[in-house]
Amino acid sequence: MNLNETNTAATYPIGQHPSMPPPAAERGIIKWLNINLFNTWYNSIATVLGLYFLYLIIPPAFDWVLGSATWEASSNKDCRAGAGGACWGFIRARFVLFMYGFYDAESIWRPNLAGILLVALAIPVLVPKIPGTRFFAIPLIFLYPWLAISLLVGPIKITLFSDPAFLVLWIVLIISLVFLGFRGIKTNNLAKRGLGFSLAYVAIILIYLNWGLGLAPMETNRFGGLLLTLVLAITSIVVSLPLGIVLALGRRAESLPVVKYFCIGVIELFRAVPLITVLFMAVNMIPLFLPQGYSFDNLVMALIGLSIFFGAYMAEVVRGGLQAIPKGQFEAAASIGLNYYKSTGLVVLPQALKIVIPGIVNTFIAMTKDTSLVMIIGLFDILMITKSSITDAKWLGLEWEGYAFVGLLFWVLCFSMSRYSQWLERRLDTERRN
Repeated sequence: MNLNETNTAATYPIGQHPSMPPPAAERGIIKWLNINLFNTWYNSIATVLGLYFLYLIIPPAFDWVLGSATWEASSNKDCRAGAGGACWGFIRARFVLFMYGFYDAESIWRPNLAGILLVALAIPVLVPKIPGTRFFAIPLIFLYPWLAISLLVGPIKITLFSDPAFLVLWIVLIISLVFLGFRGIKTNNLAKRGLGFSLAYVAIILIYLNWGLGLAPMETNRFGGLLLTLVLAITSIVVSLPLGIVLALGRRAESLPVVKYFCIGVIELFRAVPLITVLFMAVNMIPLFLPQGYSFDNLVMALIGLSIFFGAYMAEVVRGGLQAIPKGQFEAAASIGLNYYKSTGLVVLPQALKIVIPGIVNTFIAMTKDTSLVMIIGLFDILMITKSSITDAKWLGLEWEGYAFVGLLFWVLCFSMSRYSQWLERRLDTERRN
């Protein structure tokens, strides 16, 4: 027995020696490879063939994307004179068109500022670890939409609110409505409080839309590219989720048969027709029901069609979550004196929405991708901009570069939503934490 063994035996009694580390083949990357890639002979063959396939694909693809790519080009002739790789000079030359469509080049700062404000307000709300969530949530929900409209579109003239002679009367009305809301707080009257503050908020917004920030009006038919795609996707997401919740709750309202069957009719009608049909209906039929002289442009019609269509799909997703809630939750809420509205808003609905997070985000992703269908009603989203660019005689033959760029943008948007939903699921997984 050498000196080291003597010291070890003296330090640790029999049966209490420290465990030795496992062999190299049973830990780290080698263990992972043995378990996942080389655990059987046929998996080993598949792994080798897969690696060989990647060897055949990745080096040429890397050379085409970066190694032999052309980064500066004024036409497809410059690309043909290059090393034979991708012509990213095409994307650089038309980058502003891809991002903003036909938006006024001197006013690009307006959508940029709207995007910066959205990110600055949304990140603290979407990431609860950042303090002050409620401080950022209130302006994001109640102020940002109208600020974004003023930045992107400018003032929207509404005759009844634009006449200075009526401005004093509207101010008096707003003050009266606010006073009604405060009376509701003092008397604990929820209906009076909600009616007063809601009507005052709507009146203030309508007056604000007439004046905005004093910026020059911008026609919505100048929207295009990624800007139009984001406007359609974000607006549809924001509108369709609460609309779907309302339709889902209405469909389950057994005590209100008129409301129940109305919600069922809306849901089944819009789920039974293609989105293209809804867009055509929104553009061609809705104006027929408006008074003479009133009309909306195609962007507003597309937003209405997308919001209602995906609101119907969202309603079925939310209804699935509501049906998954045990009946005991409803009975427990009723046993502590909660009425229908409080039990639904505080007990049932939060649990239901947590259950259907994957379905909600899946609908959001489908919504983002389906915004490309607005090209059929004459809107130039980023896919339509790409199609028009690659058919330009100056850039013929660059379909791969154009569609690869568009695919990358859509992948970033959809993958980001997917990863955030997975993070949110893990954070709200109370069963696993307990």
